[in-house]
Amino acid sequence: MRYLITGGCGFLGANIAHEILKLGHELIVFDNLSRNGSNENLIWLKTFGDFQFIHGDIRNINDVEKLIKINKPEVIYHLAGQVAMTSSIVDPRSDFEINTIGSFNLLNSVRLFSPNSTIIYSSSNKVYGDLNQFNYRETDLRYECVNMPLGFDENVNLNFHSPYGNSKGSADQYMLDFHRIYGLNTVVFRHSSMYGGRQFATFDQGWIGWFTQKAIEIKYKTLKEDLSISGNGKQVRDLLYASDCVRLYLKASENIQNIKGQAFNVGGGFDNSTSILELFKMLEMNLDINMNYNILPPRESDQLVFISNISKAEKMIGWSPEVNKIDGLKKMIAWVLQINK
Repeated sequence: MRYLITGGCGFLGANIAHEILKLGHELIVFDNLSRNGSNENLIWLKTFGDFQFIHGDIRNINDVEKLIKINKPEVIYHLAGQVAMTSSIVDPRSDFEINTIGSFNLLNSVRLFSPNSTIIYSSSNKVYGDLNQFNYRETDLRYECVNMPLGFDENVNLNFHSPYGNSKGSADQYMLDFHRIYGLNTVVFRHSSMYGGRQFATFDQGWIGWFTQKAIEIKYKTLKEDLSISGNGKQVRDLLYASDCVRLYLKASENIQNIKGQAFNVGGGFDNSTSILELFKMLEMNLDINMNYNILPPRESDQLVFISNISKAEKMIGWSPEVNKIDGLKKMIAWVLQINK
């Protein structure tokens, strides 16, 4: 099999690429190496086998058309993107060009030059907007959605909010419509929170990794500025560990004939949900620290709760998470300690 990963030097891309190399498949990694940690991930991947690395930009139609026309990959994992909602507000044009135009470039190139390719797209829960049409209950440590206690499914109305929500949502819908109109083999994954090894988290993206980094800095007294959170810390997400996400992507491409043209909400599910405050308690217990913090105003367009109802993915793909949040966090701590040596 010939696999192409756009954004293949990012967190998820590097983890999938590693597994593909282990399985002995042909691999093409396409990345512009602009993300924090991407160069490190490329160097790391090169230790596991030979693959073709193409330094290119998803926004450049010539780069993308040449990529597809020459290689005609059987499976494409489209992970290249601008991933931070806050960055999209600061620079909406760049966000639009990367997420929407870049995705269109890929889709249209596949339509023209490799129409039998499978495309699996990494979308976002932000396509559902604020979710403020639902009722919420506030407890000591988290918010709970009264109407959707076990999580949000794919029947929730789309409601793009923020430049990031619009750019990811537009690409999301293009993916599904290119199946309807042109018969392309497309699948959309609307992700909640992912975490794990090879993630170089920042303040804007990768909150599990970011707060784990801050906790370790507290532990070893290297924290240079006060820890801050946006909102009261009761916001809830479900957590999906990297290895479970890798299994999902590989399993989906193997079952493409049964799931093409479909969108799936994917995350760790209700059992792996946590709030910021609950995460802090787990970090305090694991590292024997106190997570003192300042409170900033809530982020624009932040959801009080997003827990993925993963029943559709369980039924149609035959996939469910295997790494629970307790074990996953221990693995995350080990990774962050490793990159802080």
